[in-house]
Amino acid sequence: MSEPVLTPQPIMSERRVSLLGGLFVAIGPISMSLYTPAMPEVVSSFGTTETLVKFTLTSYFGGFACAQLVAGPVSDAVGRRPVMFCFLGIYIVASILCFFSSTIEMLVLSRFLQGVGASAGVAISRAIVRDLYTGEQSSRIMNLIGIILAIGPALSPTLGGLILLQLGWRAIFLFMLGAAILTLLLMVLGMKETVTSPVAGISPGGQIRTYGRLLTNRHFTTTSLIIGGAVGAIYTQATFLPFILMDAVGLTPTQFGIAMLFQSGAFFLGSLVMRYLMKRISAYRLVFPGMMLILAGSAAMPLQLFMAPGLLTVMLPVSVYVFGIAFVMPAISTAALAPFAREAGAASALLGFVQMGSGLLGGSVGALFGNPTLAMATIVPTMGVISYVAYRAYLSNPHIAEPEPRSDVISAPPVGRSLFRD
Repeated sequence: MSEPVLTPQPIMSERRVSLLGGLFVAIGPISMSLYTPAMPEVVSSFGTTETLVKFTLTSYFGGFACAQLVAGPVSDAVGRRPVMFCFLGIYIVASILCFFSSTIEMLVLSRFLQGVGASAGVAISRAIVRDLYTGEQSSRIMNLIGIILAIGPALSPTLGGLILLQLGWRAIFLFMLGAAILTLLLMVLGMKETVTSPVAGISPGGQIRTYGRLLTNRHFTTTSLIIGGAVGAIYTQATFLPFILMDAVGLTPTQFGIAMLFQSGAFFLGSLVMRYLMKRISAYRLVFPGMMLILAGSAAMPLQLFMAPGLLTVMLPVSVYVFGIAFVMPAISTAALAPFAREAGAASALLGFVQMGSGLLGGSVGALFGNPTLAMATIVPTMGVISYVAYRAYLSNPHIAEPEPRSDVISAPPVGRSLFRD
C-alpha cells in the first residue's frame, strides 16, 4: 500500500502573510488619508495656493505609481525582503524631510520620495501571496489583507484631524515615521524570503520587455483595468473630497476625518461580508454583484450636482461604490497574477501602477475642472464604467470566464505566450 503524498506547507501561514501584506499595503493609503485633513492648513501655513498643495498629493501618487515598476521586478531578481527593507528606509527618510520642510516646493519633493518609499508595499505584498498561494486560498488572503487595509485608512483621517488640532500638521509626519519603523521591525522579525527561483539578471531593457509582454496579454490587461477603474477611483476622489467636504459642506478637519469613515467603513464592512460569503460561494462568483454596486454608486454620484451640498449626498454614493470594490478585489487580484509565477513581482507592480496611475490621471484631469464637485461627479463614475467594460471583456473569453479561471490558466503559461490559444 503506497504512502500518502504530503503537500509541503508554505513557509508562512495564511494569517502571517495576511498580516504582513496588510501592513505593507496600508502604508500607502495611510500616508494619504492621514495627510488629507491637513491640506487646507498647509495652504495657510505656507501662504500658498490650493493648486500647489494638491501637488503634494499628486507628487505622492506619482512616486507611488512609478517606483513600484522598479521594486516589483527587482524583487523577482534579488528577493522580496531586501527590496522591502530598502524602500521602507526611503519612506522613513522622506517622512523626516516632510516634517522639516520649509517651503511648499520642498514638501512636494519630500512627498514624492515618500510615495516612492511606500510603493513597494503594494507590489511585494501581492507577489508574496502569489509566491505561496493560488485559487481560493489566495482570494481569502487578499480579502483578509483588504480587511486589515480598511482599518488603517478608516481611522487615519480621524486621527489626522485630531493630530492636526492638537499638535499641528507637521506632527502627522512623525506619526507616519513611527508607523514605518514599526512595520520595518515586524518585517525583520516575521517575514521570510519567498523567492526560491530568482529571475536571472535584471536590466532596464529586460524590465521593459517583461512589461511589454504583460501589457499585450489580454488576460492581464482586462483584469488590471477592472482593478484600475474600481480602486483608482478611491485615489482620484481623495483629491476632491477634502475640498468638497470642508469647503462646500463646511466640515472641520476633525469632522472630515470622521466623515471619511463612510468610505473606509464601507470597504471594511464589504470585506467582512465578502469573507462570510466566501465560505459558501466562490470568490469569482461574487465579482458580478460587486460590479453592480460599483455601477450603482457611479450612477448616484452625479445627483449631487442637483442638490444642496451635504454629507450624505456626497458620501452615500461613495460608500456604495467602495462596498462593491470589496467584492471585486480578492478574486480579480488573484486572477490577474495567477499565470505569472516567476514574474509575480513585475505583474504585481504593473497591476499597482495601473491602479495608482488611474488615480493619478483622474485626479490630474479633475484639477482642470476647477470645481471639485463637478470633477468628482464626472470622473469617478467614468472610472466605474471603465471597470465594468473591462469586466465584460474579461468574461467574453472562455479561457478566463466565470465562475473561476480554468486550472490550466492558473498553472502558468510563459508570460510571452497568449492565454487564448488552444
